Amino acid sequence: MVSLKIPETQKAAQYHRSDNAIHVNEIPVPKPLSTDLLVKTICSSLCRSDLMNFEPNDIGLKLESDVPVTLGHEAAGVIVSVGSECKGFKIGDEVGFLPATNCCYECEGCQIHQMWCEKGCKMPGHAADGFFQEYIAVDWRNAIVLPPELRAVEAAPLFCAGVTSYHGIDDCRLAGLKEGEWMAIIGVGGLGHLGVQYARAMGFKIIALDINDIQLEEAKECGTDYAINTRRDKDYAKKVKEITKGGCHAVVNYTNSKAAYESATDLLRINGILMVVGLPQEPLSFNSMFLALRKFRVVGSSNKIPRLLPEFVDFSVKHGIKSKIAYYKLEEINEMIDLMKEGKFRGRVAVKFD
Repeated sequence: MVSLKIPETQKAAQYHRSDNAIHVNEIPVPKPLSTDLLVKTICSSLCRSDLMNFEPNDIGLKLESDVPVTLGHEAAGVIVSVGSECKGFKIGDEVGFLPATNCCYECEGCQIHQMWCEKGCKMPGHAADGFFQEYIAVDWRNAIVLPPELRAVEAAPLFCAGVTSYHGIDDCRLAGLKEGEWMAIIGVGGLGHLGVQYARAMGFKIIALDINDIQLEEAKECGTDYAINTRRDKDYAKKVKEITKGGCHAVVNYTNSKAAYESATDLLRINGILMVVGLPQEPLSFNSMFLALRKFRVVGSSNKIPRLLPEFVDFSVKHGIKSKIAYYKLEEINEMIDLMKEGKFRGRVAVKFD
């Protein structure tokens, strides 16, 4: 194993189930396996699903142990150690990586999503230590070297929010959405403001929907054709139908709101696509006859798998797609969480490490 001199301990922002709170602790630096890259974290950004540790949920993202766990699953950094089995990486490379650990990368489940790995994938920040720490051990099969045009300090949000929003838009294209057709994007915060950029780059017409004027302003700057506050405009579905002359060809929901899903089908034209990306805590239900007769189609999307990272990174760089980021110190993690809960920011909040 080739490496630089690494400290024994580091700072990490950890969730404690005992008091349902985040504390910055001194913990050991991870000991990488032969298949691991040890990455010095340059930037780690906060995702809405990081907050699920604080909330009751039934989708597998609630910590079940009293042992503190390091928060976060969205980061980028520079390699300081390369395991003996790693291929295509060297010390000094800046890298991004998907949030998954304990995967085999070979089973049938791993070809769909690593959460279905037969070995039993663990989600960083929930079932395993996450990325709000100074050093991260990353399986080389889950990482990609960043091109010179994309620096780690600005790339972190792309490796959850970005890759998820990209596939949510691109999967509509793969399902038949054509350039010039209408797409509604529900929720234009951390994921959605990137979704607007990807949709614009793919040539779709866009209607941004949200209840937060701050995030709608960001969507306008990102290139949406229309922006509607659905809390203030109670007839927004009618307005969408008028704008699109019959309804959207696709609706992508990035929110965790069940109500947003229930009303999303009112925005679609016949045989339109409802893209499921956001994860409500409650199960969703749809009229089986509508599905059977293709009044609309329901498709799911996610951050997907490592072999698709090159096309995503190449597309993002080619079209200059980046997240708006406000940077903080690790000790300000609770302030970041409060801002996310209140929706008082644009894009992403992130820790920039020294």
